[in-house]
Amino acid sequence: MRQQRADYTLEDVLHLPDDAPRVELVDGVIQVTPSPTLGHQDISLLLARWLLQHAPTELRVSQAVGIALSSNTSRQPDVVVRRADLPPGQSLLRAEDVVLAVEIVSPGTRRIDRFAKPGEYAAAGIPYYWRIEQDPVHLCAYRRGDRIGPGGERQYELVAESAELIELTEPFEVKLSIAEITP
Repeated sequence: MRQQRADYTLEDVLHLPDDAPRVELVDGVIQVTPSPTLGHQDISLLLARWLLQHAPTELRVSQAVGIALSSNTSRQPDVVVRRADLPPGQSLLRAEDVVLAVEIVSPGTRRIDRFAKPGEYAAAGIPYYWRIEQDPVHLCAYRRGDRIGPGGERQYELVAESAELIELTEPFEVKLSIAEITP
């Protein structure tokens, strides 16, 4: 399917029919996202469950919900930690509502998950980003630092990486054994 326009907005995405495929909006272009693998979904579910059990009460965990990054860009991280006081009927989060965005890297999304999305999330002001690689499962935790990128926005800096245990104090106390999110 070839797209005829490249000037779509968040409003256009919000008005897609309920049975539309999962999409992301990137610089005005609607992109259909591929279906995740079973392994990817297992990691996503295990991580979401772990985060639900350990996140403070002022935060909530969601999966595959869109985040408005600009007027013509939205992404759907695999797992999101967000403010708890948002209305339950909301389907598109603002970047300022998101504390942590998590992407699980799949063969078809390596470049996007490793390079494009972290840059977009950091530029939008999302303070924390986790990337999970699948083979073997390991987690890379980033926080928005003071380093300025080529576009003038702050970038993420790596704060922890492990295939065994991740220990963090931000965005909350985390002591996550990677075995707990490994299918």
